Amino acid sequence: MAPIVQISLDLTNIDEALETAALALRAGVDWLEAGTPLILAEGLHGVRALRKAFPGVPIVADLKTMDGGYLEAEMMAKAGATHVVVMARAHEETVKCVVQAGRDFGVKVMGDNMVCPDMVAGARWLEDLGCDYIVHHIGYDERRGIAARGERMPSPLDQLQEVVEAVSIPVQAVGGLTLEQAVACPALGAPLVVLGAPLTIDADQFKTASGDLEGSLRLICEAIRRTA
Repeated sequence: MAPIVQISLDLTNIDEALETAALALRAGVDWLEAGTPLILAEGLHGVRALRKAFPGVPIVADLKTMDGGYLEAEMMAKAGATHVVVMARAHEETVKCVVQAGRDFGVKVMGDNMVCPDMVAGARWLEDLGCDYIVHHIGYDERRGIAARGERMPSPLDQLQEVVEAVSIPVQAVGGLTLEQAVACPALGAPLVVLGAPLTIDADQFKTASGDLEGSLRLICEAIRRTA
């Protein structure tokens, strides 16, 4: 499949999310993600605001669902999300409930294998349960904690090839990638490229060092499509 560029709106208020989403779409981003911080801060209101402002644009609700799968997916679908995220560490029944809700309400399900003891097996298990996409994910706290101990920080690229070969559905690699690594993901078999705070911030602010987030995103989108 052709590369898809997704921006994670890891912001905590609707106005900032709408502003960032608008410039991201102008820059060539394909999908918007209501990041977990936005969902925690604004909930369904944030998803509804994105849907109202950007009709027809795919919206990923990064719920990281662990329980109550059917209801969470239903609520986000009715608010305007087109994709929801369920965790592989959830119970099998929760994953099945999210998948069923996806079918009932017309949303796609992204299965996230973060902190699985066996990341490859976790991805395969999510596909077997009916997920439409795999999010191959090394978590923020995990990366930071390991790095703080002076150890090598893990990367989703460490097992990306194995994950891609283990499943037949599209894969997204998430977690501490450099710009160069993100751009290379489609060529490595992971066509869903997510851009978020790890790629586009200066310190802890959601902006590039130059302050030109739109220009930076445009260059990144162009590079991803050139290398696919």
